[in-house]
Amino acid sequence: MTNIAYFTDQFEGLAATDSTSTIKELSKAAFDTFNQSGLPTYKLEEWKYTNISSLFDKNYQFSKEDSKENLSLAGLRALNLPGKNEANELYFIDGRFMPGLSKMISSEKELIILPLEEAAKGPYQKIVAEHLGSSSKYLKDGLHALNTAFIQDGVFIYLPKGQQLDAALYLHHINNANTENILSQPRSLVYLAENTNLQLVETYTTLGSMDSFSNEVIEIVLQENAFLAYYKLQNDGANAAQVSSTQIHQIGKSYVQTLTIALNGGVIRNNLNLILDAEGNETHLYGLSLLKGNSHVDHHTLVDNKQPNCFSNQLYKGIADDTATGVFSGRIIVQPDAQKTNAYQSSKNIILSERATINAKPQLEIFADDVKCSHGCTVGQLDEEAMFYLRARGLPLKTAESLLLQAFASDILNQIKLEPLRIHVEQLILDQLASS
Repeated sequence: MTNIAYFTDQFEGLAATDSTSTIKELSKAAFDTFNQSGLPTYKLEEWKYTNISSLFDKNYQFSKEDSKENLSLAGLRALNLPGKNEANELYFIDGRFMPGLSKMISSEKELIILPLEEAAKGPYQKIVAEHLGSSSKYLKDGLHALNTAFIQDGVFIYLPKGQQLDAALYLHHINNANTENILSQPRSLVYLAENTNLQLVETYTTLGSMDSFSNEVIEIVLQENAFLAYYKLQNDGANAAQVSSTQIHQIGKSYVQTLTIALNGGVIRNNLNLILDAEGNETHLYGLSLLKGNSHVDHHTLVDNKQPNCFSNQLYKGIADDTATGVFSGRIIVQPDAQKTNAYQSSKNIILSERATINAKPQLEIFADDVKCSHGCTVGQLDEEAMFYLRARGLPLKTAESLLLQAFASDILNQIKLEPLRIHVEQLILDQLASS
């Protein structure tokens, strides 16, 4: 059975199950969109550098409800990041949210975690109906529609008004590819009410030697005076492919910092959309890719300035070795009403091998006349003068290269405010540079 036929068969089974009208109607419309759009190919402008359709030559299986049974709790805990004792932890196994495995140290008054289906029926029904699926206005490809069509065992995260949460929230995504190729589709809706503060961390792990494909969608909404620090750490195996679509909608004047670290994996595509929908919004987007082997990482960002006096800054850095490929496509839109917008974008890249490739595509679309916007891109090699300086002082070649690359990455890593996470990432980078 082909993957497309398998998807159709699975969707018909899903449609027969009980579900809220909100999710069922959303899923049906999304599956119709998937049938019309199909899987994205390199012939589409937004996908010209990333061929995701070839990955679906493999036969993927959706996760089963009992997918966690072969995974021990002790084994899952061993995958935790440093600082686990001071953090709330949610587990997704093969894309399904597992409340029984998750660990909460914050009270229910501070942080509300519910299965998405339950939230769609209860007191948060209005929030779910208004914001679940809103990212389809910007992400119109078949993969996004496929995730929405199969919304199942998702999670709803709600930070009540006034909660300045000290404990971080970790989302651990684990694919069990021990016996078959797995297609997981995690779905999350995060809502930050007024005067709140959240530090959100996502990690990804594939267990087993079979192939995994993660097709994730997370939608985040911020109200007035909300603060979000959002970290994504991608350090999976070469048998793991991922498309991660994140939309952050600032409907109140709020502050957002995002940071994506891509260190290892197969084919990775990160879609990150920021919608600045209130006057005075501020957002900072950071990214670092350290690529080797045949890894392919594609960062696609969109910052849509819809209201005046907003500020955004993007800084993405890439290091590519061996036959690895890095892509950065950044798009800034300034709508007619978004006067006094300040929007900046920079992509800086280093190539360490003649066979490595970096593709960069910065874009500005400005429809207002009183703005300050700029973009820039550089692709080059290590600075020869700096290398000569270090070698002249007796440092071996590899040590000198490692020091320069650490310095190149440092202004991104310094943006990680969670100290245990920053130390962990710094050590991962040191280990990777030492093994290259």
